[in-house]
Amino acid sequence: MEQMVTPMEGLTSQFDFQPRTRLVFGVNAVERTGEIVRELGARKVLLVTDPGIAAAGHEQHALKSLAADGVTAVVFDKVRENPTTRCVDDCLAVAKSTGIEAIIGLGGGSSMDTAKGCNFLLTNGGRMQDYWGMGKATKPMLPLIAIPTTAGTGSECQSAAIIADEITHQKMACLDPKAAARVAILDPALTISQPTRVTACTGIDAIAHAVETAVTKKRNPFSLMFSHEAFKLLAPNFPRVLENANDLEARGKMLLGAAFAGTAIENSMLGAAHSAANPLTAHYGIVHGQAVGMMLPHVVRFNAENETARRGYAELASGPEIACVSEGVEQAVDALVQEIETLLELADMPSALGECGVREKDLPMLAAEAAKQWTAAFNPRLIGEKDFLALFEAAF
Repeated sequence: MEQMVTPMEGLTSQFDFQPRTRLVFGVNAVERTGEIVRELGARKVLLVTDPGIAAAGHEQHALKSLAADGVTAVVFDKVRENPTTRCVDDCLAVAKSTGIEAIIGLGGGSSMDTAKGCNFLLTNGGRMQDYWGMGKATKPMLPLIAIPTTAGTGSECQSAAIIADEITHQKMACLDPKAAARVAILDPALTISQPTRVTACTGIDAIAHAVETAVTKKRNPFSLMFSHEAFKLLAPNFPRVLENANDLEARGKMLLGAAFAGTAIENSMLGAAHSAANPLTAHYGIVHGQAVGMMLPHVVRFNAENETARRGYAELASGPEIACVSEGVEQAVDALVQEIETLLELADMPSALGECGVREKDLPMLAAEAAKQWTAAFNPRLIGEKDFLALFEAAF
C-alpha cells in the first residue's frame, strides 16, 4: 500500500520559487542605471517617477547615468500617490508615442506600480481592469528596472501592480510574473531625502509586511527566511532612521529589509491588516502605512488565538531579541505587540481611528469591504465581516 505523507505541521511545505529580479545594492548604485539598461539590450527607456522625486534631484541622477551610457530617456513625472487607472492611462499616452524598449520605475510604490501598470497596457492592450487577478497577461512585457526611493512597499521585488479604479477607488491587484522587475537597484542614498513622515509611514508598512508574511496560510520555508531576515533588519533600524535621517547604515538596512519583505510577499501573500487598511485609505485618505500600522496590533492579537500563528509570531519576535520563545510563546507574542505599538508611537501615529476622522457609523461598511479584500483569504485565522467589525471597533 502506498504510504501517505502528511504535510509539515503548521506550515505549507510546497512552493515554487522562481527568482525573477536581480538585486543591485549599494550606496550610489543608481549610477549604474545606464550600464544595467544597456545590459538588457535597451537604448530608449521611459522613466516613470513623481514630482517630489524630480524635485529631490533623483530623476537627474538617473538621467545622467543613462546619458553617460548612450541611453535616451523619456520622462513621465506625474505619478500620484495611490495611483489610479487614470494615472496609468496618462503614463501610457507618453509611452505609446516614444518607441521605448524598457521602463524604469523610480520612486516609492506608486511610481513602481504605475510603471508596471503602463507595461501591462503597452504590451498587452486593454484596461487595467482586464488584469485584475493573477496571470492575465498573454504577451511578453518590456524589461522593467525598479529603483525604490523609500524603504516601504517592497514593490521592486513583487510581480503585482496595485492600481485603484478611478471611479470606484477599489484597489486592484494585477499580478503576473512577467510584470516583475528584471532588476532592482537598491541605493540607500536615495532614501535620505525622504520627509520624516514618509520615512515613518513607509517603514511601518515594511514592518507590517514582515509580520504578516510570517504567518499567512501561504507561507513556506523560503518565504519565512525573508520574513524573518526582513524583521531583523527593520525593527532595530526603524528608530535609528527616525532619530537620524542621515544614518546611511540604518537607511541601507531599512531598504534591504523592505526588499526582503517584498520578496516574502511575492511568495506568501499578506493578511488581514492589509485587508482592513485598504478601505480606510479609500474612504478617509489615511496613508496606507499608517492605516496598516494602526490595525496591525489588533490583527496580531486576533490571529494569536490560532496556535500555529501564535507560534509564528513568537518565533518572529525572537529574531531581533524582542522576546525568547523558550520563555513562553504567549509572552513572546505580547512582547511583539508591545514592540509594534512602541514603533507606532515613535512614528507619531494616532492611536485610534477616531483621531483620523473615521466615523463610528461607518465601521460596518468598512468591515464589509475589508472582508472582500483579496489578502483576507491568506490570513492564518479564518476572518469574516463580523471579525473585521470587532477589529475596527477595537481600533476605534
